[in-house]
Amino acid sequence: MKIDSGTTAWMLAATALVLLMTPGLAFFYGGMTRAKSVLNMMMMSFGAIITVTVAWVLYGHSLTFTDNGSSILNKVVGGFDALGLQSLVDTATKDDGTGMPSLVFSAFQLTFAIITVALISGAIADRAKFGAWMLFSVLWATLVYFPVAHWVWGTGWLNTMGIEDFAGGTVVHINAGAAALALALVLGKRQGWRKEPMRPHNLTLVLLGTGLLWFGWFGFNAGSELAVDGTAGLAFMNTQIATAVAAGAWLVVEKLRDGHATSLGVASGAVAGLVAITPACGFVDPWAAMLIGLIAGAVCAYAVGMKYRLGFDDSLDVVGVHLVGGVIGAVSLGFLAAYPFLDQQSKGLFYGGGLGQLGLQVLGPVAVGGYSFVLTWVMGKIIDRTMGFRVSTEDEITGIDVTTHAETGYDLGTVYASGVAGSNGSAVSTAAKKVDA
Repeated sequence: MKIDSGTTAWMLAATALVLLMTPGLAFFYGGMTRAKSVLNMMMMSFGAIITVTVAWVLYGHSLTFTDNGSSILNKVVGGFDALGLQSLVDTATKDDGTGMPSLVFSAFQLTFAIITVALISGAIADRAKFGAWMLFSVLWATLVYFPVAHWVWGTGWLNTMGIEDFAGGTVVHINAGAAALALALVLGKRQGWRKEPMRPHNLTLVLLGTGLLWFGWFGFNAGSELAVDGTAGLAFMNTQIATAVAAGAWLVVEKLRDGHATSLGVASGAVAGLVAITPACGFVDPWAAMLIGLIAGAVCAYAVGMKYRLGFDDSLDVVGVHLVGGVIGAVSLGFLAAYPFLDQQSKGLFYGGGLGQLGLQVLGPVAVGGYSFVLTWVMGKIIDRTMGFRVSTEDEITGIDVTTHAETGYDLGTVYASGVAGSNGSAVSTAAKKVDA
């Protein structure tokens, strides 16, 4: 087995970066929830790491990246040549010494599957049974993610038609965003939604999670070139440009609309930029990355409010950021694509291309989004009708951390409004008001 040591070293690092994104997402989502369900929210991300890893090793890689031998069926799903990954041991992605160990490629792709599943959890914060979520994560990865990844990145029908998706705008974000919408509809609204304040309980955790996501996203995007070359450098730089511009655009919208710019806004804007540039990062010029970030930051800032107008409780704005941002990035390639990654792909309209590529960039989100929404809704309904997907009203009001995991995110003891307590735990000042931390 001849491998390129530079490519392999970079891809090992990129894989670790992408895996770090899921704990980063746990912090991001955890800080956005209420304190009584922060641990459950974070556990859903870590749970996805467990279930998707097992499914990927057993059959996920095989269904995504192998050929099943049928010209028709192979357009939909892969084969069984790599079950258990045993056929990947001591093999390389390319036989000429320019590739990497096949297991490194598989590990890299596994991290994408993990975070796609974890992203969905933000739409159902505060109210989902942990066991039901774990079952759903396996079923969704099997029936939705693996086939969709095969369509776009394997030898499936969208890939053969020439769709462009450099690092997962369609496979990851539109896929997860559509599923999030379906699952939010299945589980229904949280108790007290729109009547009680449900503000993020810890914005420092949100910003920490944003930083980890931003950091890991360089592996997510630049690593998707699967090589150390100019395209990887372009993807790296475009990732930074779009993210910074989108974060700034979100803040401007907040300032003009609400009169103030917020830390939650800069975090959400950054993620919107990361999402939107993902499918385009290796295909567009830096100026186009700025434009994509500007549009994504501004549009997603308004899109997160759609749930109030349409009446669905997407707890942590997965739809407004990931579905909308993913569509912006995917469709933008029909206009802005400058560097075709595959021979059959075309440049965007602004670079002399025709309407064909634009049509494909619209078809992809519609097909993937529709498939993901329908399958997710069906799976969610089945789980809800059998084992139940939502916790009881009493458990939801009490808090899932205590009722499901027998833990709390914070154990700060007894806090007094005066900030002073006696040695025996009693308040020194009789006027001090006892507050439950």
